[in-house]
Amino acid sequence: MKANIFSFLQNKKISRKDFLKFSFKTVLSFIAANALFKFFLPKAYASAGRPKRSIKGSYDLVVAKGSDPYLSTIKAVAAIGGMSRFVKKGDTVVVKPNIGWDRTPEQAGNTNPMVVAALVELCYKAGAKRVNVFDLPCNDARRCYATSGIEAAAKEKGAYVYFADKWNTLEAGFTYKSPMQGWPILRDAVECDTFINVPILKHHGLTGLTLSMKNLMGVCGGNRGSMHGDIGVKLADVADFIKPELTVIDAHRVLLRNGPTGGDLADVETRNTVIVGTDFVLADAYAAQFMGYDPMAITYIKEAAGRNLGSADIAGANITNIVV
Repeated sequence: MKANIFSFLQNKKISRKDFLKFSFKTVLSFIAANALFKFFLPKAYASAGRPKRSIKGSYDLVVAKGSDPYLSTIKAVAAIGGMSRFVKKGDTVVVKPNIGWDRTPEQAGNTNPMVVAALVELCYKAGAKRVNVFDLPCNDARRCYATSGIEAAAKEKGAYVYFADKWNTLEAGFTYKSPMQGWPILRDAVECDTFINVPILKHHGLTGLTLSMKNLMGVCGGNRGSMHGDIGVKLADVADFIKPELTVIDAHRVLLRNGPTGGDLADVETRNTVIVGTDFVLADAYAAQFMGYDPMAITYIKEAAGRNLGSADIAGANITNIVV
């Protein structure tokens, strides 16, 4: 089409008046086409977030130890009360792992693919109509999805694994003053029946640790780099907005240093652990302590616990340990 326009201009003598008419019509055509394109896009609108569902597990927290992360996940979910407690027939479920980096499972930069596969399988067995698996990676999305092993493992179990669209968002709305007010949040992360947050436990240079609240940066559009200021408050707000029904922390292999990217196998330690709970604050607090950190030294845990978004009282929690 471009060649035809240039040919038209080169081979025909046109007056200034004709040229202006031609240009005007071209601009009108562009505006009309752009307006038509936008008409068919989902419209962003303010959302108050996902509704809170008070689902109590058989325990506050289940900690499963075993060399097989797939089996550990299966057993841990069974011990907390079974997936049918969280997923009902016909539900659309989001299983949100960390797929942020172009790293293999051995490098412990992303959630273990077998933990994700086990959760997808359990959701379908509980009656889910659709299980969505996605993230907004920091590295190239195609490489992250493939190298992490998550794309293949989740698809094998029937999950819909896709690259999240940054334009397909809702504007976060809060009943209190929040620095995340109006922030674009992935629509599919909000418009689901059940949200299962599946982070990997690893070191992070800014926040100390990547845990479940930090993993929710992967449902935020916009300029995520600007979230780093006052990040504890912002992550607590996002967690309060999403309100995951279930948190499953992959601590099979943990990244001890040089997170969040990692890459050096010398920084990885095998811990053979999966942590499952309904209280994301408690799950994060336990995982922080598991890594040798004071939970209250992690800004987003301190913020969320201080606002009673969950409990960081590990000593007072009903926690069971199982060996797989």
